[in-house]
Amino acid sequence: MKIVLAGGTGFIGSALLPRLAAAGHTVVALSRSPSSRMQALSPGMSVAPWDGASMGEWASHIDGADAVVNLAGEPLAAKRWTGVQKARILRSRIDATRILREAIANARQKPSVFLQMSAVGYYGDIPEGDVREDHGPGSDFLARTCQQWEFEASGMVPMGLRLVVLRLGVVLGDHGGALQKMVLPYKLFLGGAIGGGSQWFPWIHRDDVAGIMMFALERTVAAGPVNVVAPDLVTMKTFCATLGQVLHRPSWAAVPGALVRAALGEMADMLLTGQRVVPARIQEWGYSFRYPTLLSALTDILD
Repeated sequence: MKIVLAGGTGFIGSALLPRLAAAGHTVVALSRSPSSRMQALSPGMSVAPWDGASMGEWASHIDGADAVVNLAGEPLAAKRWTGVQKARILRSRIDATRILREAIANARQKPSVFLQMSAVGYYGDIPEGDVREDHGPGSDFLARTCQQWEFEASGMVPMGLRLVVLRLGVVLGDHGGALQKMVLPYKLFLGGAIGGGSQWFPWIHRDDVAGIMMFALERTVAAGPVNVVAPDLVTMKTFCATLGQVLHRPSWAAVPGALVRAALGEMADMLLTGQRVVPARIQEWGYSFRYPTLLSALTDILD
């Protein structure tokens, strides 16, 4: 297939690109800084510059493409959530999805499938009960952001595209992501649960994110929202204890929720709240997880 990958040179895109190359697909990665990423690409890969908000020469690659994958958006943990930063988080997601939709609308030969990134934050804070894909949305900032993001992508369906909405949990991998920031306290023997520790912590290995994306591109059964989380459902306390086990460090220095909120402001919600998210649809479709347990995932990344 010919695939256009928006945000393709980031933390998740860098894991997906090698999989696409190995499968023989041709990929055009849309990037804000293409020159710095060119040498890392495999044969059959190219980079086109875009700003994530306006039309440009990149749009010509949409015409005749078989699939579009949208991973673009301001990182949630890049800065403290001031009013300006929250607007930037939302705008970056809405603008990128909107301009991709407009490029598809203008294409003579439209793609057949569109993969749209979202997050389990769509559901808000749910202390108890399983959360499957048909669960209703929450009302906090992350939930509202995901709802608007997904609504913008829903415009692909009337144009005849198969839309797959990927609601990601916390993605674990090396060289970036949340795990890199969580490891440092353990190395200093200061690791421990964040907040009360009873909040659910939906997670997934980055390789399984790429695997699920490959599955969704290649299997027409995949459509609609899908929870991209591992089947090993753990609380924050269990996650931190397992992290300490893999790092051969104690997990005892619990961080009070009030301290986290004082340091991070509203961003603390990402760590102090959670949901018991079940990967119901991807399991029904027959995807086989490479790292189904937290211990196997952390051992692969950190050991």
